[in-house]
Amino acid sequence: MTSPSILDTLITQPPIQSKRKPRTGMNGMSAAAAGFSYHDFYSHLPTHKYLHVPTGELWPASSVNAKLPPVNLADDSYVKAHAWLDEHRAVMQIVWMPGEQQVIEDRVMQAAGWQAHAGARSFNLYVPPSMVTGDATKAGAWLGHLERLYPDDWPFIVNWFAYTVQHPEDKINCALVLGGGPGIGKDTLVEPLRVAVGAHNVADITPAIMFGRFNRWVRNKLVRVSEVRDLGDLDRYGFYEHCKPYLASPPDVIRVDEKNMREYYVANVCNFLFTTNHLTDGLYLPADDRRHYVAWSARTSTDFTDAYFRKFWAWYAGGGMANVVAFLRGHDLSTFDAKAPPPKTSAFWQMVAAGEAPEGGEMRDVIDRLGNPDAITLRDLIDAANAAQMDSLGYELSLRANRRSIPHRMERVGYSAVRNPNAPDDGLYKVGGKRVAVYAKSSLTAAQRYRAAQDRTQPVPKQPPLPDR
Repeated sequence: MTSPSILDTLITQPPIQSKRKPRTGMNGMSAAAAGFSYHDFYSHLPTHKYLHVPTGELWPASSVNAKLPPVNLADDSYVKAHAWLDEHRAVMQIVWMPGEQQVIEDRVMQAAGWQAHAGARSFNLYVPPSMVTGDATKAGAWLGHLERLYPDDWPFIVNWFAYTVQHPEDKINCALVLGGGPGIGKDTLVEPLRVAVGAHNVADITPAIMFGRFNRWVRNKLVRVSEVRDLGDLDRYGFYEHCKPYLASPPDVIRVDEKNMREYYVANVCNFLFTTNHLTDGLYLPADDRRHYVAWSARTSTDFTDAYFRKFWAWYAGGGMANVVAFLRGHDLSTFDAKAPPPKTSAFWQMVAAGEAPEGGEMRDVIDRLGNPDAITLRDLIDAANAAQMDSLGYELSLRANRRSIPHRMERVGYSAVRNPNAPDDGLYKVGGKRVAVYAKSSLTAAQRYRAAQDRTQPVPKQPPLPDR
């Protein structure tokens, strides 16, 4: 029989003798404060604070010492709790890595991913979901509700849900957009997924929270962004761009800025689920998007009664929830590629069309009049629009208030900005003595686009006058 470790016996070590009355536990023993033990804490060396494992909070040394008794060493001397933790239960980093042990040895997380480092220890904040036992063959009610809402999309949705459950350590490189009118049971559909990954591994946020400085929400396996709706043209473009690094990997890790905590790294494995009641004024999606699968339900609230949902949730409570969880855990994913671009559904193309600026067709007409050049400037478009008597387009493009949206409009007509490497401050080119942005065809290679931009900066030779007859 092996002797108990020092950690196993710490909770019964007597405190330092003093004139104070020693604290007692619930059983009257002189020990750690009730509900606390050395197993609950790790020393976080970079901050000299102490991680309380049950809550994930960092404590100051004084609070740790107030809850844990000092340690009686071999020479009959005593050391305070925080000092013992510094020596015996110290970590260099706090990370969040599904699929890894709670304490990760001999590696450190950097911006490029894991790096070997002998003797290093990192504490992993990820907590797996609780195991739920159910019968996968009895998930028919949930599958029926899913197929009723999304008759054309349900196979992809099942695969997306199941992969999220079965592979917490990996990321699906596309967000799932579940759309449809209110009152059709989208929340009811998603609830088993929340249970399967663990409610503590799910973040429910709004677009406004995504735009905020603090991104603690990325430390979750499932991030649900609810009520995605048009916030104005600039915000829609900005939201789409802001989401890009979160919706696919690489990057393999993301740095988390959490209030009142030192920044730390998490694995970029969170899967995003967007829900919206709005098809034509919801998400902005360009035609070449590869990061969203859009499912839209034609059902309305009148297709479902209150009795339907009461019966459905009673089925959940009676074991149906566990059955769906079991189904998702065991579903065959041999044909699902989590890294492949998702199919573009009819709902996807409706969102693309809804995001198309009304003047997009006119811009294409103007570009056609210019001969579809390899490179172009905003002034080229304005002059050509005015020459073609498209005064409203020329005026719209010339407004300073609209300048921030110009790059997005140019992308929609097949042109993207080319940065001038010789102008590191602003990346602009000099055309006609003025600093301007130059846009080149997105279909060209990087080298071809740069050459086209350089050619556009050259003055256009004047045509010689026609000879007199």
